[in-house]
Amino acid sequence: MHLMKRRSLMAAGLALLPLPAFPRPALAQATAQQDLLRRAEAYLNSITTLRARFLQIAQNGAAAEGTAFIARPGRMRFDYDPPEPLLLIASDGQFLYYDRELRQPSIVPVSSTPLAFLLRERISFGGDIEVLGVERQGGLAGITVRRKDAPSEGQLTLIFSENPMELRQWVVVDGQGRQTRVTLTAVETGMTLPRRLFTFNDPGFFENEGRR
Repeated sequence: MHLMKRRSLMAAGLALLPLPAFPRPALAQATAQQDLLRRAEAYLNSITTLRARFLQIAQNGAAAEGTAFIARPGRMRFDYDPPEPLLLIASDGQFLYYDRELRQPSIVPVSSTPLAFLLRERISFGGDIEVLGVERQGGLAGITVRRKDAPSEGQLTLIFSENPMELRQWVVVDGQGRQTRVTLTAVETGMTLPRRLFTFNDPGFFENEGRR
């Protein structure tokens, strides 16, 4: 049962028309959405490092907590609290899923996961990224995106508080339609994070992790 829970946790462009062609309420809404996208872009691109507590809930209700680290561009780490033995690290274009209990690593390309969007050197809600929806309610804003040329990889919804702008949550829907929701609390940005947190390609990495 514990192994099933573990696997479940691991599985885990707007354009304005010319004014005469757009009814005024629709134009106002589109303008507000464009403004939100610009603000969200600026906020995400301002993040060089981030540390936060997280609560992860899988589609089957399995829950886990831990500490998340992001160092942009390209690096991310999810340290799960005991007794959950999982460790997730993105670095050097690879995403490592490591079970400390089974001493079993699994590696996939970062580019094959929706979370790759957060690790880009320059984040933009344009180009190869398709904005599927923008929603606002109660001081929160949600932006759902996917890669235009790889819709089968799934989609990512980023949820922000608007005042001040802060990333609060994301929801990943993978290519099989499975949903994983991650909520962030105690978010800190701008700190120094040691590179060893993300260097799982170091020969001694797994040996050190096994002693935790």
